[in-house]
Amino acid sequence: MIGKFATAIVGAALLAGCAADRDVVTEAPPQPTVTSAPVVGKPAPTPAATDPAPSLRVTGQLTQGGFIRGTASRGVRSVTLDGEPLRVADDGSFFAAFDRDADLDHTLVAIFANKRIERRIAITARDWDIERVNVARRPGGMTDAFWRIREPEWKRIVAARAEDTGATGWKQEFLWPATGRISGMFGSQRIYQGEPGSYHSGIDIAGGEGTTYVAPADGVVVLATPEPFSLEGYLLIIDHGNGLNSAFLHNSAILVREGETVKRGQPIGRIGASGRATGPHLHWSIKWRDARLDPILFTGPM
Repeated sequence: MIGKFATAIVGAALLAGCAADRDVVTEAPPQPTVTSAPVVGKPAPTPAATDPAPSLRVTGQLTQGGFIRGTASRGVRSVTLDGEPLRVADDGSFFAAFDRDADLDHTLVAIFANKRIERRIAITARDWDIERVNVARRPGGMTDAFWRIREPEWKRIVAARAEDTGATGWKQEFLWPATGRISGMFGSQRIYQGEPGSYHSGIDIAGGEGTTYVAPADGVVVLATPEPFSLEGYLLIIDHGNGLNSAFLHNSAILVREGETVKRGQPIGRIGASGRATGPHLHWSIKWRDARLDPILFTGPM
């Protein structure tokens, strides 16, 4: 199974220096040179250090459900992806990602004092695991009675994912939180007589009840439910910073508290079957802003 999906993940590439890249550079007009007579009796000022030429480097998984990590040189004023501003850290690093159903062509722009670098980002389409079944999708939707239960849960999830903790785990290489048989892949979906159902928003790792799992990257706990939610069961969400967060569903126990800072590799929960689950497993999902991402692109094959 892993081999199939590893083959599909063909988007990883180093953009800096690739022939497919296109930098559009706009230089500021030259400024007139002003020469003044030296002041008698005072030493000449030391010339200021010259900043390196503006540059933009990007790496990542260039595919649907994937991401980019980039670095702009000193003096960058802004970085945007498709016109949307990205948060740039003090060291010039930034992060952006592509939803499961994202378009394939994107534009990254970095603005400096006297230069504009524009780079085309082309991502690959994924061959999702689509199962077509010749039965009708179950009729009906969410009842009013269930929504009265679900609405406050949903609002807590939205609020947790909107928290800005300043965590820096988004810069790290991610670990697998647990090992075991992968029982559900990101992006898989059923089509019922032509009507699509919801796609699988994370990756499922089968494990025994009570098996401990760890944080895949540094972060801050923004949600740790003391009571199980109707769908997710005991739910844990960790903010990795810069709009990136991980959610862990169906826990049998949560080992950390809201507001706690966690480190990559630290035990944070135990696998279970709480909520709407057919057996013990860890459902791990990753989001950046509103984009749902494929966890296996952050870790590589198990």
